[in-house]
Amino acid sequence: MQPSNVLDNASSDHRDLIREVEIGLLSESPSISPKFLYDPLGSHLFTAITLLAEYYPTNTEKDIFSCFETQIVDAIGVGGNLIDLGAGNCQKAESFFNSLKPSNYLAIDFSIEYLQDAVTKLAGKYPHINVQCMGMDFSKQILIPESIPEKNRVFFYPGSSIGNFLTSEALHLLRQIKDQAKGGGLLFGVDLMKEDSILKLAYDDPLKVTAAFNLNILNSVNSLIGSDFKIEQFSHKVIINHTESRVELYLETLEKTTITWPGHSRVLKKGELIHTENSHKYTTETISNLLDQAGFESTQIWTDPKQYFAVIYAQ
Repeated sequence: MQPSNVLDNASSDHRDLIREVEIGLLSESPSISPKFLYDPLGSHLFTAITLLAEYYPTNTEKDIFSCFETQIVDAIGVGGNLIDLGAGNCQKAESFFNSLKPSNYLAIDFSIEYLQDAVTKLAGKYPHINVQCMGMDFSKQILIPESIPEKNRVFFYPGSSIGNFLTSEALHLLRQIKDQAKGGGLLFGVDLMKEDSILKLAYDDPLKVTAAFNLNILNSVNSLIGSDFKIEQFSHKVIINHTESRVELYLETLEKTTITWPGHSRVLKKGELIHTENSHKYTTETISNLLDQAGFESTQIWTDPKQYFAVIYAQ
């Protein structure tokens, strides 16, 4: 029996996830969705990435939250219902608990196993807040349970995770949020475009934590579809795509290899790339235009002195 603060899993059917991986692996240019980076080990590795000096987004966003907390709280209001998308260890949302004073907190993540432990701890620390969690692939559809009141919903999506989506996908997600916010809003972070040297270090750190995070997606896929990927046959590769204003992550084959799983196989040539993640970088103008297209009527933007990162509240 699951704890009362863990809601029914609203993720895609297991067979749908298997099919999604298979379609990506069998495509002419193979790919694996970045959501599969976040199995329990991957979630822990990403937390480690956020502690690296080279990975500027986390600390920069944290500084913006701290510096402009009063303005952010004034824009949002207190006592609402906080919905945390891609919650991870929930620490970013928790930093607002004392100031926003939410009545309800719903943590949503693809990896329910990693999330459940964090939410259990939060429920003990904040007994006056109705703390719940749910496993969900919200990249497809956001399904908010009836236990979260429709009024005063504030969606929280920090870390520039929206950058993982193509423009059309980000627009689809933002329109869903706008529809389900029910007069509330969205507080989120976006990474701003900057020099290649800074981006390279952020996505290919000297300790190779990001490389381990990227490579671990093969373990995740092996567990899901029963494939036989061998991590030692691949390396982490970063490409900065200026045309699309994004950082792209790949796994590059170090030798010709044949990957098999029940009912299928795929031959990968030496040097072939498996695409695992995009991280789009924005300007304040491009993200404002996207929010306009999604139906948001007003935005407030806060940035750091170096203009590395932006925090936005949209209604």
